[in-house]
Amino acid sequence: MAWVYLFIAGLFEIAWAISIKYSNGLTRLWPTVATVAAMVISFFFLSRALKILPVGTAYAVWTGIGAVGTAMLGMVLFEEPREIARLMCIGLIIAGIVGLKLVS
Repeated sequence: MAWVYLFIAGLFEIAWAISIKYSNGLTRLWPTVATVAAMVISFFFLSRALKILPVGTAYAVWTGIGAVGTAMLGMVLFEEPREIARLMCIGLIIAGIVGLKLVS
């Protein structure tokens, strides 16, 4: 169950990263509310996962899920660059997440 909690925490990390972009520097009310809510939910599920998983593994996977998801959504929603080198680096992050899952 800890890995499920960690995955949910990662999804909410993506949500707050994207919503903070929409908040325009925390100047728009509802995107700011969404940002804070997603942060709280993300930390809640991360804290649940940390009851069982090693902190280094959990934190690396949590930030990796957030980084990959945010980078991919940035390309889709904000037309950020889609260069091959960038995609390869995202692939390396995914490989690291999978590797940590396999050894933990």
